[in-house]
Amino acid sequence: MSAITPLMPRQKVPSLSVPLVGGGKWSLADQSPENFTMVVFYRGLHCPICGKYLKDLDTKLADFAKRGVNVVVVSSDGEDRATEAKAKWELENVDLGYGLDLDNAREWGLYISTSNGVTSSGYEEPAVFSEPGLFLVRPDGTLYFGTVQTMPFARPAFDQILGALDFVIAKNYPARGEVIDHTNP
Repeated sequence: MSAITPLMPRQKVPSLSVPLVGGGKWSLADQSPENFTMVVFYRGLHCPICGKYLKDLDTKLADFAKRGVNVVVVSSDGEDRATEAKAKWELENVDLGYGLDLDNAREWGLYISTSNGVTSSGYEEPAVFSEPGLFLVRPDGTLYFGTVQTMPFARPAFDQILGALDFVIAKNYPARGEVIDHTNP
């Protein structure tokens, strides 16, 4: 059994480097955003909820850029499935990474699921794949905000994240949840 270790605010996040649909490679180490890098992990082509969620993000990408936020979307799908997802879901703006190693997914605190067969979208789930997560990472590589899920439902709304970004940037609001040992803060 591989352990899930939650990421801690104000601490360094794990490395992340993935190939991109359409060519090239994306690496967290190469990012130099004004405020944050937002990493959105999705389940894969088989997930119709992911398609709607990522299409919403795709239409708001310029709003994130205005706030100094770089964005990448990543799954454990292979290149063919990721390429099909980008085309099928009409993702025109977002960088779509693929081939997330499941050990790396665990380092990020993501949950892993096994296949339930063919989904309502008509695609078979991979034998194993990572569940959703969303992280805001500061330019210094430390975690500002993170959320992971065991299911595809009830993800953080991008409109709410944009509103929160306006507040935290204007107020220089610190990352919360930073206490590692609550018996000795």
